[in-house]
Amino acid sequence: MKKFNLMLTILTLAFTTISCGPSTVVERLQKDLDRHPEYSIILEDMREEGFFFSDYFHKYKIVRGEKADNDSIAYHSEITDWYEVEKKEYQKYQPYLGMTLASKSADGNISDTPQPPGYQYVGDSRYGQWRTDSNGNSFWEWYGKFALMSHVFGMFGGGSIFRNDWNDYRRYQSNGRPYYGKNRQYGTSGSYTKKSNPNFFQRRQTRETSRKQSFSDRVKQRTRRSNMSSVRRRSGGFGK
Repeated sequence: MKKFNLMLTILTLAFTTISCGPSTVVERLQKDLDRHPEYSIILEDMREEGFFFSDYFHKYKIVRGEKADNDSIAYHSEITDWYEVEKKEYQKYQPYLGMTLASKSADGNISDTPQPPGYQYVGDSRYGQWRTDSNGNSFWEWYGKFALMSHVFGMFGGGSIFRNDWNDYRRYQSNGRPYYGKNRQYGTSGSYTKKSNPNFFQRRQTRETSRKQSFSDRVKQRTRRSNMSSVRRRSGGFGK
């Protein structure tokens, strides 16, 4: 009985460890990056392979902050290799190509709500300031030493960030809703994303064309077999 109870305890602990551990690739990356004071996990690319039994893959851009001299933060970015992901994870993040899936800001705030890359730094006086253009519109301007932030995060082609847009972003974030930009320029259906991630859309078009061709070929094969079967039945019945 004691051996049985011990084995039951071990199995229970093992199950608890597995069930409580990170269940998605994004969660595992978050756990690995948690030691850094700041990070962003951006969905850089995604692909699907196979027609009947598909495999799913993600590639990420990781932007992480590391403490440098004088308590300053140095930012580093890298593109990961392809990660195979579960179908449900692929479908969950399918609308968010080019967007930040998870991030940790300088104040330790962790967000799992998809957002345009780098938006968590906008409005923070440590990184820049609001300026007013000739038309009276308030827009975000990075301080000189952070001027490359928009390039690191791939924000440059998304246009200027105006204060009204940023206010909308904050409302979406507070409600746990993804924000795609004022003109929906971010995300898989976004106008900016279609320009900045051409490989994804080319692969998707090629895959869709191949899928339609494969379906057409299968229909032709079934039709041909059906016609041959009908001919054999008619031939077999002749002379009876």
